[in-house]
Amino acid sequence: MQKYLSWPFVEAEKILSTFEQSEEIILATGYGPSGLPHIGTFGEVLRTVYVANALRELAPRIRTRILAFSDDMDGLRKVPDNVPNREMLSEHLGRLLTSIPDPFGTAQSYGHHMNGTFCEFLAIFGFEYEFKSATECYRSGVYDEVLLKLLERYEAAVNILLPTLGEERQKSYSPFLPVCQKTQKVLQVPIVETNAKRGTVSYRDEEGNLVETRVTGGCCKLQWKADWGMRWAAFGVQYESHGKDLTPSAKPAVAICKLLGGKPPVLFPYELFLDKEGKKISKSKGNGFSVDEWLACAPYESLALYMFLNPKRAKRLCHEIVPKFVDDYLSLVNQYHDDPANFDNPVWHIHNGKVPKLEMYGLTFCLLINIASACNAEDVQMLKKLIKRYRGGVDIENNSTLEKLLEFSVAYCKMFVLNSRSYKVPNEVERRMLANLSEALSQMDDSKSSDEIQNVVFEVGKMHLPHDLRTWFKTLYEVLLGQEDGPRFGSFVKLYGIDNTVKLITNSLTTK
Repeated sequence: MQKYLSWPFVEAEKILSTFEQSEEIILATGYGPSGLPHIGTFGEVLRTVYVANALRELAPRIRTRILAFSDDMDGLRKVPDNVPNREMLSEHLGRLLTSIPDPFGTAQSYGHHMNGTFCEFLAIFGFEYEFKSATECYRSGVYDEVLLKLLERYEAAVNILLPTLGEERQKSYSPFLPVCQKTQKVLQVPIVETNAKRGTVSYRDEEGNLVETRVTGGCCKLQWKADWGMRWAAFGVQYESHGKDLTPSAKPAVAICKLLGGKPPVLFPYELFLDKEGKKISKSKGNGFSVDEWLACAPYESLALYMFLNPKRAKRLCHEIVPKFVDDYLSLVNQYHDDPANFDNPVWHIHNGKVPKLEMYGLTFCLLINIASACNAEDVQMLKKLIKRYRGGVDIENNSTLEKLLEFSVAYCKMFVLNSRSYKVPNEVERRMLANLSEALSQMDDSKSSDEIQNVVFEVGKMHLPHDLRTWFKTLYEVLLGQEDGPRFGSFVKLYGIDNTVKLITNSLTTK
């Protein structure tokens, strides 16, 4: 009997056991459109898709929907670093994101532009979801019923939320944030009176005048923690993942959902992505490694694998990790076809059970990158010539995966390798070692296997460094490839060609 042990199935089981009688499961994911969507946004949606697919596998008769919420009725708190017309935007701080001019000049507002970018972003990957705009939900009346219910239970809501705030914020706090009809600013002002019968709250404006405003129809919005719980109650959300940094907000949101008569969703807190320096990736700063950068130098499936693995562990996100995830993906595909009943293999989730068969002829992405670097490849043609010459029987033209991987290897090399290489000048001992290797390789021909070549490289290393072969291979990589590590050297020589490798060694020995 199939065991479902991977985390999407574990989450799906939690949902099914928590909402046993449900005929429909609603999963939610959120986007804060204060800045452009980034790789963290992508990760949250993709992981939600993984759980939805697991639900469909475990309970195919239950309808599954993903709602993607945009918090576009928030006020703009600061101007992002990675958008144009920043000076213009600075004049609109505090205003609703959907009431601010679009700095890109293409959409109805700043919020509409970011929403469009978000939807285009998700469309690239073919995700199935329903988009929900906070502005539309508030203004169209979707939230009216739960907003009035919250107003009726105002004191209870305040008692839930006040302990989560700092002393200064407590003085002016209200879960209802009026929207100034003149300026379209979201106001964080004390509420001096509530009237559940009229469905209104009252506050004093900047001039000291008492203003009464409806809580419905988009005249007010809820503060974040209250808004989150209200949203769950309004739509009957049964599952949502969130960054670990939002865990303190989740507890009061759960209480608000219960206060409104809703059943809180199963929550899945995940760890955050970190940039190369170990700092949190930020939408407004635009730091970190982007989805566009990843997809420019590696296949989508490698990014999907990165998102699948260890979601509860903080992970660095930088270009150095990309080749490993490409090769790990290729390896997992081979493993899956050896055991297609293993639904816990990550590639089952990446392809939703429809895993393609791939033939890579023993080539790896790491190897292709190093070959591209060694021959300073400007395009894939040079790599194709090498493969056809030294790896007979490889049908590149009828292998779209391999052809694409060749293109990615050249792209990765241009983006990250060529300008970062630092070749070591060999000392006298290292020069003798390399000369011995060159002589040994010169006595071989290209019919030799990569294992036979690797054995020769080992033997030369043992002659000079019998107890420290690690240093021998490190020397090869540093002198010949300009980096501290690299592919299995026999595989490199087999693909690059013995004559080419001998020339590479000779060139390194002429360097003073």
